[in-house]
Amino acid sequence: MTAKTSESGKKAGGQRGGPGGALTPARTTVLVLVVLALIFIFENTRATEIRLLIPEVTMPLWMALLGMGIIGALCGAYFMGRRR
Repeated sequence: MTAKTSESGKKAGGQRGGPGGALTPARTTVLVLVVLALIFIFENTRATEIRLLIPEVTMPLWMALLGMGIIGALCGAYFMGRRR
């Protein structure tokens, strides 16, 4: 008689499951873009004047860039959600 052995937690083919299983080219590209955006934002830390229609606001440039990045990401997520 032989004992059956199996490794629990592995899928067929020896692949790991879960969201952290593989670093795909798309994930790598997004990660590089995020790092580059953060470097760009934190290199531009001086105060700047921004005109929003009528009022003029003085704030650090990185806050304005980060705010616009977040707005852009939300718009992209909204339109990608509508396509499905």
